[in-house]
Order: sequence, then C-alpha cells, then structure tokens
Amino acid sequence: MLQNKRACIYVLCLVLIGCNGTDTNENPPGDQDSLKVVSIHVSDRKQIIRNFGASDAWACQHIGNWPDEKRNRVAQWLFSKEVDPDGKPLGIGLSLWRFNIGAGSASQTNIDDPWRRTEGFLNPDGTYDWTKQQGQQWFLSKAKAYGVEKLLAFTNSPPISLTKNGKAYSSSGTEANISPANYSSFSRFLVDVVEHFKEEGVAIDYVSPFNEPQWDWTGNGQEGSPYTNLEISDITKIIDSLLNASSVDTRIQIAEAGKLNYLYEKADKNTRGNQIFEFFNSGSPAYLGNLSRVDKVISGHSYFTSNPVETLQQVRSQLANAISGSGIEFWQSEYCPLGSQEEITPNGKDLGINPALYVSRIIHHDLTVANAAAWHWWLAVSVYDYKDGLVYADKNTENGNVEDSKTLWALGNFSRFIRPGAQRVGVSSGEININNPRGQMISSYINSNNELVTVVINYSNSDIQIRLDVKDGGVAAFRAYRTSAVDDEDLKPIHIEDISKVDFPKRSITTVVMSLE
Repeated sequence: MLQNKRACIYVLCLVLIGCNGTDTNENPPGDQDSLKVVSIHVSDRKQIIRNFGASDAWACQHIGNWPDEKRNRVAQWLFSKEVDPDGKPLGIGLSLWRFNIGAGSASQTNIDDPWRRTEGFLNPDGTYDWTKQQGQQWFLSKAKAYGVEKLLAFTNSPPISLTKNGKAYSSSGTEANISPANYSSFSRFLVDVVEHFKEEGVAIDYVSPFNEPQWDWTGNGQEGSPYTNLEISDITKIIDSLLNASSVDTRIQIAEAGKLNYLYEKADKNTRGNQIFEFFNSGSPAYLGNLSRVDKVISGHSYFTSNPVETLQQVRSQLANAISGSGIEFWQSEYCPLGSQEEITPNGKDLGINPALYVSRIIHHDLTVANAAAWHWWLAVSVYDYKDGLVYADKNTENGNVEDSKTLWALGNFSRFIRPGAQRVGVSSGEININNPRGQMISSYINSNNELVTVVINYSNSDIQIRLDVKDGGVAAFRAYRTSAVDDEDLKPIHIEDISKVDFPKRSITTVVMSLE
C-alpha cells in the first residue's frame, strides 16, 4: 500500500510539473533518451531585436595601440561576420559597439588602477584635443569598417574640468558630481564629440550620458557619478535641445540603471529609482517622453539580479510587466558575472564553458522573460583575473598575448546569427520545460531575410534529442553551430541530418539556422 501511495504521488508530481512548467530538474525522470518535440511558432511574433553589443572600456585604449597582428585579431573576433574555409565564423558579428567618452582622469593619479583611468578630449581651457583616446578610436574605426550596424557613445563621468570636485568620481555620493552651472557645458561637450566623429565619417547613433546613477561612486576604483532622476532630466533636456540644433542624427538613451529593479521600483534609491515611470510617465516631474531626441528605450544592467534563479526569473517578469503597454523598449546594456553567483564566482579568469553557459542563461532570460530588444556585454577586452571579458589580454600598454574565451563564442551563438531587425517568435513544448535554468533553454528569432534562428542552451549534464517542429512555414535548408567544452567547438559548424532529430549535447549552446520556404 505504501508503495502504491508513493507511486501515485510521483505520478501526480510529474503531472503538476508538466502543467506549470516550473520544474528545475535537469530533465524529467524516466526515458531521458527519447525524442522531445519542440514547436516553433513563426506566426507568434514578439519583440524586435535591435542589436548585440560590447564596450571598449577600459583595455581598448591600450590594445588599440598594439601591433597590427594582435589588435586586428581582437577586432576580427568581435566584429567579423565572415567564415573560414570550413564555414566556421571568424568572429561574433557584434551589431553595436559602445565607445567610452573619457573624463580625462588619465591626467591625474587619484584613480588607483591606471588602466581604469581614461584620456579626455576636453582641455582645461575649453578647447579640444582630438588626438586623445587613439586606441579606442582605432577600435571605433574598425567597428565601422566591419559594418557594425550601430555605434553608441557613453560617459561614466563628466570631464574632470566640469565636475564639482575636479575628479572623475564623486565626493558626496548622493547627487551629480557636476553643478547646474555646468550642465550646458557638459551637454555642449557631448554634442561636440558626436559632431566631430560625424565629420570624421563615423556617425554615432546614440549617446548615453549617465551610467548606473544609483551607485554612489565615492570610491576611486573607476570613473563614475551618481545622478538623481531630476538631475538626469534637467541635463537631458539641454542635450536634446542642442542635438535638435545640430547636424547629427544622434539620439539620447537613458538610464543605464545599476540593477534592473531600479527601473520599476524605488527600492533603496528614493530619488534615483522607478525610472520607467519617472522618465516616461507624463505625470512625472522628470518626464522626458515628449523630447524628440530621447529614444523610447529604457536601459538597465543585469548585475545583482541573476542569482538565485528564482530572482533571475521574478525580476525579469516584473520588468516585463512594468514596460508592457508603455510603448518603450528595454535594452540590457551591460553585464558580466558580478557579485555572488549560484554556480560560479566572478573572481578568477575562466576561459571555459561554465561561465559561458552561465552568461547564456542570463541572455536567454533577458530576451525571453524581460523581452529585451538589445543585449550588451561589459568589457570586450579584459586584462583582469576576473570573469568580465570576452577577450583577455596581458596588462601591458605596448604588446602582449590575447586569448578568446568560450563566453565570447557563447555570445556569438546569439549575436552572430540574430541580426538587427529580427523578431523573437514563440516556442513551446508539451514534453520539456523550454525555460529551465538548469536544463534546456530554447528561443527562436526570425531575421528579415526569412532565416529562422533557434538557440538551444543545454545547461544540464544529460544529452538530449529534440525534434524541431516549425509551425506556419516549411524549411528549405538548415545549418547548425555549437559552442561547448570541446576545444574546437567555438561556434563550430555541426552537421545535422534532419531537424526532426537533432542531438544537443550536455553543457553546450547550439544555434540552428533554418531558411524558410
């Protein structure tokens, strides 16, 4: 009798798991080797994907001055959309590049790490020196040459000659490190920068003047400034008016929130949170939604909300609900593993598959739960013993070694194949949970050229076979690419006989590209 009761309870648990789709086991118990059917609903259209990007802070200021062989290799890994003779992608084809407009802290020594100081274009007398930031300018020009679709310029701090304390970090920690008397000068500086680059043949599509305004930025670890929502609003209005009078088409993006929950709630930042409402609700004193140059986009960073997986899902669900019906898009504009994580630690460089899978999990949830229209990584190139880089380089200002990482290629499973203008489409399965953060995570996107891109993350320790069932359209051709722990599987082309039976090995990310009829 006891065995029968246990059997009944076991069956009931399986039924409940199948109904609510919230199982956290790697795969349901039973016949794990049987073929699972996953349906892709081409007609079920969701958010438009704008781009995938990364930032040139901080190492590119030096790596961009390295010998051609080294810097060109890095640029190829980041920007190229070409393939080698075997069909393997040479790079991850980023579609947005983030250029850090420096505050000029390199002229001082008060930021401890010289690699986190930046040069600046603005001289103390108000003139400009456009020979500064040469390494970063080299990467910016290479991004344009490779056909990177969008370029964004961002600041961490106003130029030091305009700040309250003459430094690139804050003294107060509660308000902007720039007085209202210098708002116009800061705004003029930003517009002058984008106008200069346009004259040089490099059009800056977006300017992002404020970075993580919720943090106090009183430490001397890097450039930064806090801002209240009203301070952001006041400065943005001036930038908007100057851009309207300029010759550039650059748009303004806000607000690069330090955590995603600051976009929809005040939390512990009474004057710096709840930014969706503050900037895009007409009843708010900080309202910016009526300005012609302000993009209908709210940006935030996925730090500190990715662990545990329950928080990962809940925060993104709340963010999606907050944005729903607002007419604005959400862009995840900066991430690397930071703070306490469930399965990895940020400390210690790791070029392997574990951080790559962890990051893929974040990308999947940002795209499918939070409905992100863009996803950006933090340091494109890192020189630190930390999990913050796509590419790693020696901490040498003149020359050194460069290394790619599995995280680079895992991002490439998305960025290389999901192109600007793609639209996410619905995916469902009655047999597996396709949003299982410890199992399989599956999402699909249709490009403007009618290519259907499906990314399958198998986070589990079990191989799985899946039948990809494309609804509302026939498949004329298909190809696949895989990133895994295997040495040569870095977006490696994988032969598959038929999409009706595809093997997805454990601990891997596989992208299947299908040409629709």
